[in-house]
Amino acid sequence: MKGLNRRSFLKKSAVGTLALSAIDAETNLTKAFAQGAGPKKKFKISLAAWSLHRTFKKSWFNLDLPRICREEFGIDGLEFVNTFFGLPLYSYLKDLKKRAADYGVHLVLIMVDNEGNLSHQDKAERMQAVVNHRNWVDIADFLGCHAIRCNFGRSKVGTPQEIVSRSAESIRALVEYADQAGINVLVENHGGVSSIPKHVISLVKQVDHPRFGTLPDFGNFPDEIDKYEAIKALMPYAKAVSAKCYDFEPDGTHKAFDLDRMIEIVLAAGYHGYVGIEFEGKRQSQHDGVLACKALLQRHQ
Repeated sequence: MKGLNRRSFLKKSAVGTLALSAIDAETNLTKAFAQGAGPKKKFKISLAAWSLHRTFKKSWFNLDLPRICREEFGIDGLEFVNTFFGLPLYSYLKDLKKRAADYGVHLVLIMVDNEGNLSHQDKAERMQAVVNHRNWVDIADFLGCHAIRCNFGRSKVGTPQEIVSRSAESIRALVEYADQAGINVLVENHGGVSSIPKHVISLVKQVDHPRFGTLPDFGNFPDEIDKYEAIKALMPYAKAVSAKCYDFEPDGTHKAFDLDRMIEIVLAAGYHGYVGIEFEGKRQSQHDGVLACKALLQRHQ
C-alpha cells in the first residue's frame, strides 16, 4: 500500500472534506487525553486488544472493542493491534471512532505488525516497510491515537550494532513523517535485538527525535536479562507502557514476576501516562486475567 497523507486520506470522501476542521479539533483533544493521565491518579489504565486475541474472529470484533473495554472491564483507554482491523476504509474508521466516543473510550495507540522489516539488510526493503507503516500513522492520527508501535531488530544479518544502525535510518524516516501529524513512533522489546535494552537505548539515541521513544513491555526479555533492571533502563525514554502479565493466583498474586515491583519502577521514573494491560496467561480466561491485572494496577493509582 502507498503512504497516505492525512488530509488527502480524509478528503477521499465528501464527508471527510466537510468535517476536516471538526475532526482536527476532536482528534487533538483525544490525543491530549491519550498522552496524559490527569491530576487525579498517578497513571491511567488501558486495555491492549492483544489481551483478547483468543477471542478475535473477524473485523467486527475490532469495532466492538470500545464497548467491551468500557462495559466488560470498566476501562477507558484502548490500544489496538493493526492485524485486528478490517479493511481500514474511511467509513470503517469513522464508525470505530464514533463508537469509542459513544462509550467514552480514549484510543491510545496502534501496535503495528507484519508491515515489513525496518531492520532489513536491503535498504529498498526497509524503505518499503517505512511506506507501509505510514498508513498506520495516518490511521492513528485520524482515530486520535498518540502513537504507533513498530518492531525492529528481527534480522539475522549483521551484528547487533549494524542492525541498530540500519533500523535507525528507516525509523528516522518514519518518525519524520509521523511528526507532521503529531504522532509518536515507539519501539517495544519484542524479540531479537529489541529485547536487549542497551540496543534499544542505542537506537533511541541514533534516531534522536522527540517523537521517538520506547514502549517497555514487562515480558519479552531473554532469561539472562534482569527484567526489573531492563524496565528501569527503558523507562527514561517511555511514551507508553505495556503491563504484560500471565496467570494470577486466586488471591491475586502474579507469580511469573513481581508485577507490583514493575509498577513501582514505572512510577519512580516519573511516568504518568497510560499503562496497558496485556494479558497472556493460559490457565485463566482472558476476561478474568484482565480483571485481575486491573485490580493489581488500581492498587498503585
